[in-house]
Parts: sequence; C-alpha cells; structure tokens
Amino acid sequence: MKRILNTLTIGLMLALAATAQTPAPLSIEACYALAVQNYPLAKQRELIAKSKDYSVENAAKGRLPQISFSGQATYQSDVTQIPIQLPGLDFPTPGKDQYKLYAEATQTLYDGGVIRQQQQAQEARAAVEGQQLEVELYKLKDRVNQLFFGMLLLDAQLEQVVLLKKDLQSGINKTDAAIKNGVALRSSLDILKAELLKADQRTIELAATRQAYSGMLALLIAQNPDEALVLVSPPPVAVSEAINRPELLLYDVQNQSIALQHGLLTARNRPKVSLFLQTGFGRPALNVLSNDFEPYFIGGLRVQYPLSFLYTLKNDKALIDLSRAQVGLQKETFLFNTRLALRQQNAEIAKLESLLRTDEEIIALRSGIKNTTSVQLENGVVNANDYLREVNAEDYARQNKLLHEIQLLMAQYNHQTTSGAGK
Repeated sequence: MKRILNTLTIGLMLALAATAQTPAPLSIEACYALAVQNYPLAKQRELIAKSKDYSVENAAKGRLPQISFSGQATYQSDVTQIPIQLPGLDFPTPGKDQYKLYAEATQTLYDGGVIRQQQQAQEARAAVEGQQLEVELYKLKDRVNQLFFGMLLLDAQLEQVVLLKKDLQSGINKTDAAIKNGVALRSSLDILKAELLKADQRTIELAATRQAYSGMLALLIAQNPDEALVLVSPPPVAVSEAINRPELLLYDVQNQSIALQHGLLTARNRPKVSLFLQTGFGRPALNVLSNDFEPYFIGGLRVQYPLSFLYTLKNDKALIDLSRAQVGLQKETFLFNTRLALRQQNAEIAKLESLLRTDEEIIALRSGIKNTTSVQLENGVVNANDYLREVNAEDYARQNKLLHEIQLLMAQYNHQTTSGAGK
C-alpha cells in the first residue's frame, strides 16, 4: 500500500509539474487585452487623469482670495505743495523720495463664468488626450493579428509536413519491399529518402520561424518569450460595414473641446466684479502732505470690463470655426479611407471563400491520384519520381487549403479591426 501511495504521489507531482510548464492556450481576444494592458503607453492613462485633476483643482482655486505683495521706491521731480503762507502755520512739504510696501487681497464676486469654463475646458482636453491614447492602443490589434495568424499558419504547415512525411515514409517502405522483390531500383529509394530529409529541413525552418513569431508576440503581451505560446484558433466572424472605430469618438470629443472654447472666449470678455483690501506702510501714506512713514489701508468694490477684446473677437471666433472645420475634414477623410479599406478587404474575403470551395475538390482528386500511384509503386508499375510527383501535388493542394483558411480568418479579423466591430 505504501509503495502504491508513493507511486501515486510521484505521478501527481509529475503531472502538476507538466501542467505548470505548459502555458495556457491564448485566444486572440486575450492577446488583444494583454497587449493593451502591458504596452508602456497604457500607463499614460493614469498620468492624463492626474493631470486633469490637478488642472481642474487649480482652476477652482481662482475662487479663493488672491493675495499679492508689492513694494516700490521712487524719486520724483516735484511734489505737492501748498503755496500759502500763514503766520504760525507751517505746511510740511513731502520728500521727493517716496517709499511704499503693501499687500492686496482680492475676492472675486463675479468672474463671468471663466473658472467654470476653464474647468470644463480642462476636462475636455483630458478627454481628447485620453481618446488619442485609445486610438494609439487600438493600433496594437493590427500587430497582434499579424503575429497571431502568422503563428496559426505555421502551426498548420507543421502539421501538414507531418502528413507529408508519413506519405514519404509509406513510399519508402513500399519501395524497399519492391527492391527486395526485384521490381524497383535502389535509386528510387534514395530519391524518397532525400525528399524525406528535405521535409525534415522544412520542419526545422517552420519551427524556427514559429519560435521567432512566438517570441515577438510574447514580448508584446508580456509573456515569457522563451516559452512557446499555445494559441486557440479563433472562430470565423461575420463582417460588418458599420464603422465603430475609436477615431470617431476622438473627433467627437475634439468638437466638444472646440465648442467650449467659444464659451471660454465669451466668459473672458464679460465684466468682472471683486472686493479688494489693500494695506501697507509708506511715505507718504494716504496723506500726501505727510513726510512720515505711516501705515494705511484702503478697500472697496472693483469692477473691470476690458474692451480690448473687441479688437480680436472676430478673428478669435473665426479661428475656432476653422478648428472645427479641420476636425470635420479629418473625420471625413478618415471615413473615406476606412470605407475604401473595407471594400478592398471585402473583395479579399470573397476571393478566399471562392478558393476554399474548390480546395476540397482539388484535394480529393489529388488524394485519389496519389493513392492509385501508391498502389502502382508497390506493384512496380511506376517509379519513385512518379509517386513523389503525386505526393507533392497533394501536399501543395493541402498547403493551399491551409493557407486560404488562415488567410480568410485573418482577412475577417482584419476587417473587424478596420471597422471596429469587435471593439
């Protein structure tokens, strides 16, 4: 019993070790998500959010009292004097050198909506930056598609080489038997063995290319590049002509940001009302006839209404309208190019579907011919070259079918990526 338990324990440990060493199969959707999650640029999301929070908070602090400190020392050519002389009275004459050190506090009562518009503008700017980031991250799908479907094609080709080697080995066995029966030449066997070695070389080439693709995809999705990735072949997807790309949302948030510029322009050109208090120490203070250093304060209500905006208001509005027109033109151009790409991809999908419909028929015919030639080879009716020609013809037909299947899947997913249907 103890020996049985030890055996079971060792077997379980080996099974767990094998499971731990085998990477979990990856779907293309998982690769999309991992690529975005681990791409260095994705960290910019957090930076954009923090930058927006700081900017909005700074704009809100415009409602707090604004305090400033100032000082000045001046010398002037003349001062105020009283040109009257009365017996017993001496009117002081202030010095021509004057000094002032003061602080002023201002509390905004009405800013025309500038602060609120600034906050909205900062939020809109962050939305634009965030959507620009999403556009850049979306481009990773194209890179994933190229590597993912390239690996699937290589996997399929490796499987096909295995089938080819089985056919070659079968031909070698039959030729060897025919040589023993005196109905075949040794050179025929050598021809098939040489072709088997070429198939081995093909396996090495495909495996090396597959390893390179696996390493690149692993780096893109933050996996161990030294471990071969296992992929799950994705199901076919229906193509859609509806365009739902992140670029469209980018154009929308850009237009929203531009619209807020109109509001900010209007707010900045409204009257501003504030309370102010100024207190300081100087010579002279408020009494201009005093030549002594004295403290002072002054406070009140201040109204400001700059009219200089009238000089540039028309051009400022025209610039905003031009920005909106540029965004509209960019959106129109993007939709035009995207529809053009979708049309080209539709033609590619239709072509591949047509090719696949005849691939099965070609394979069936080539397989029948190969099987007949195999029997003839065994009976010494044909030589190794004849058999090899038919084996290669069937292999070529199967390779074409595999290529067309992967190309069709890739075309469908490229179409999905172009239209944004799978977003």
